[in-house]
Amino acid sequence: MSLNSIVIAGAGHAGVQVALSLRQEGYAGRIALVNDEPWLPYQRPPLSKAYLLGKIDATAMQFRPAQFYIDQGIELVADRGAAIDRQNRRLLLASGQALDYDHLVLATGAHNRPLNVPGATLGGVFGLKTRADAEALAPLLAQARRVVVIGAGFIGLEFAAVAAAAGAAVEVLELGERPMARAVSPQMSALFRAAHEAWGVNFRFRTAVSEIEGDNGRAVAVLASDGERLAADLVVYGIGVVPNVALALEAGLTIDNGITVDANLLSSDPHISALGDVASFPCLQNGERLTRLESVQNAVDQGRLIAARLAGKPAPYTALPWFWTDQGKLKLQIAGLAMGADNHVVLGDSAAQQVSVLCFAGERLLAVESCGRIGDHMAARKILARPPALTPAVAAAPGFELKTWEAQNR
Repeated sequence: MSLNSIVIAGAGHAGVQVALSLRQEGYAGRIALVNDEPWLPYQRPPLSKAYLLGKIDATAMQFRPAQFYIDQGIELVADRGAAIDRQNRRLLLASGQALDYDHLVLATGAHNRPLNVPGATLGGVFGLKTRADAEALAPLLAQARRVVVIGAGFIGLEFAAVAAAAGAAVEVLELGERPMARAVSPQMSALFRAAHEAWGVNFRFRTAVSEIEGDNGRAVAVLASDGERLAADLVVYGIGVVPNVALALEAGLTIDNGITVDANLLSSDPHISALGDVASFPCLQNGERLTRLESVQNAVDQGRLIAARLAGKPAPYTALPWFWTDQGKLKLQIAGLAMGADNHVVLGDSAAQQVSVLCFAGERLLAVESCGRIGDHMAARKILARPPALTPAVAAAPGFELKTWEAQNR
């Protein structure tokens, strides 16, 4: 079937990649990219780090300058998808206008899970997801002396490191028993906990927020579940995200922790694809169970795959997941998915903050976490992309080097 018009709802990493890759694949039809933010599409990872610190400006975060979209014939539509008319293949916009499509791509992303406690709407309380969040937060961070961070995941810890570097006293409240518990091994958690504590960050684990106390409409303290009252000039929370499925749900698409798609990233409507943070797909590395991944790599790789399919080159999505987070001077890189790991082999020197943790389930290597060992990360991506023969016994042998083993076992 000839596709004369492709509409992409969402202009984050996923949506922009679909548009760029369509042109790279030679697609010559109409591309409309619906962007619900008031600026050119931009990268999000710098928001909690370099942009917040003023090390880069907004222009440096842009995927492409405005002229690029004009030159490529990519229509930037400053609007928001409000409803999908599947029968007539139209995306209805919040402005009242509509876009006809032969194929619709939903790249609607996710939003911050709300902080449902008294005082959460006070001034000085922030989630950190968009450029608008960062721009509102930056001037307050420069003045804050006491900062409370709620949640010890990637975003929370990235911000905690920035706040500590800016000279603030930082308290991190976390319901779990260790930092990044849902994402990394106990060994890597311990390394990052020690690093943050050395930077002046104080952790309170197994601790929730009972209330945020205000004065004249602004947050002044966080009341913790352990009974402590933590004075705060600024409160930042990162307690996970919720996929933006409302558009798909109202249109009757199948939803299961995101928009359910098949191995080709097609939704339950063959004229609609979904990808990135909003899509729940059968993940090869997770036993083909429906999985929703929040990563730039996943958004980019899925964008390329959808563009290739729409250009006549279909293939199932099999890309290896990988992730990263920059916290202070440390970079953590993760290849694979460690869910179900029951055995860990540690390589390197924790004291030097140069460590790789190999995560196994039985004899099977699931993932490799690397801090300060970029070569290990690159080797791990190659090893995990093919049926590996690496076992815990081999990895635990004295003198074992992951890069060397990968080179010898290609």
